[in-house]
Amino acid sequence: MKLAYWMYAGPAHIGTLRIASSFKNVHAIMHAPLGDDYFNVMRSMLSRERNFTPVTASVVDRNVLARGSQEKVVENITRKDAEEHPDLIVLTPTCTSSILQEDLHNFVERAQIESKGDVMLADVNHYRYNELQAADRTLQQIVQFYIEKARKKGELPEGKTANPSVNIIGISTLGFHNQHDCTELKRLMADLGIEVNTVIPEGASVNELKKMPQAWFNLVPYRELGLTTARYLEEQFGTPYVDITPMGVVETARCIRKIQQVINAQGADVDYEEFINEQTLYVSQAAWFSRSIDCQNLTGKKAVVFGDNTHAAAMTKILSREMGIHVVWAGTYCKYDADWFREQVSEYCDEVLITDDHGAIGDAIARVEPSAIFGTQMERHVGKRLNIPCGVIAAPIHVQNFPIGYKPFLGYEGTNQVTDLIYNSFTLGMEDHLLEIFGGHDTKEVITKGISAESDLNWTKDGLAELNKIPGFVRGKVKRNTEKFARDRGIKDINSEVLYAAKEAVGA
Repeated sequence: MKLAYWMYAGPAHIGTLRIASSFKNVHAIMHAPLGDDYFNVMRSMLSRERNFTPVTASVVDRNVLARGSQEKVVENITRKDAEEHPDLIVLTPTCTSSILQEDLHNFVERAQIESKGDVMLADVNHYRYNELQAADRTLQQIVQFYIEKARKKGELPEGKTANPSVNIIGISTLGFHNQHDCTELKRLMADLGIEVNTVIPEGASVNELKKMPQAWFNLVPYRELGLTTARYLEEQFGTPYVDITPMGVVETARCIRKIQQVINAQGADVDYEEFINEQTLYVSQAAWFSRSIDCQNLTGKKAVVFGDNTHAAAMTKILSREMGIHVVWAGTYCKYDADWFREQVSEYCDEVLITDDHGAIGDAIARVEPSAIFGTQMERHVGKRLNIPCGVIAAPIHVQNFPIGYKPFLGYEGTNQVTDLIYNSFTLGMEDHLLEIFGGHDTKEVITKGISAESDLNWTKDGLAELNKIPGFVRGKVKRNTEKFARDRGIKDINSEVLYAAKEAVGA
């Protein structure tokens, strides 16, 4: 374990709570010390949920440590079962419960005897898995629990639906633009003549899960959440799955062609080429915009990309393949799935970074001086410090990235949103340039600290005065070049003479 003030993916129990709170009429009991229940506040604030978050903390305190916690946990489960009448209560372990080596399986069995609803344990190793991995495993465990339950009772529906149908797997609370993406995917399926069998977990009832095997195929739009469930359904029922993220013109078309192949193999006879052509030419403005003079002005500009696997890989392909932008490096914090990410993006960028160290990412951004950053909320902070615009493309995110308006990232409407984000990110900051041209005054203070640690250099009064005379839109670059020049030569104090010498050394 390590102490960090910024984590790209949270601890395992956050992933489990995201899944439990996404379902309808499911309650989660979190066995943890006071302070670990920040999920309630986070979900309510960020995703602006109307309903109260269905999570209760069974607090581990000194009394529990003295007596043991079985009695308290079982009491909390049975109390919530009587008060809320949920279909399912999920007991969520944490690092604390793992340290205490408590037999949570036994707790669940005890509680089930007195509870009318179902009770299950999210069986996730809280030292081995992070938020994303735990969410993926918890979803699969809940689906398996209800399919096995229906099978034992003889209530599992047989055969497929009469018409082509799909399960959309992986839409969850606190997901990046998940609600809007779900609406767009439903529209896309309707346009393709495909019925939506279920959408899980967001807004679904656990009682619907038994009908999942009736779908012709499963669609997994996000690699981080849903693949384990799709593989389980394929193994148990032979249901094929499509895991191509329909983000960008090219990948959306590839996803639709894969769907066509999957349902035609099961007896349908569809041809979506005309639909793809129509959508690409007339619905998606991205295809037209990529040929416009505005977009051509971006050709060759440098960008860096960082996020989860799904969005970082998709954005790298869009920037390089569809808009002609030079991706200097692309990175992901999903270290557990690094091979897939490398295979996806290697041909579209110069370098691939796999790390969850935000300091290393900040330094990598400062090193290459991109024209724009596409990353998480942390990279937006880094961009502000370096005066480089940043478009947020992946979690972790801030409340501003949970828009009330309709902003999908997937499908053909999503291509318009992504294109706007890219274009606006590159053109952002032109105000500084115009202020310099037309004689406006620049109030920005000089940043004298590095990204990952305190600077080991000291700017003298006359050095800062000269630096302030440099136009704002290039000042950050000049500052960093000067500091590199000083470090290479062992200079600790940067005055105006060092600044001039550095400018001469780089030919500026």
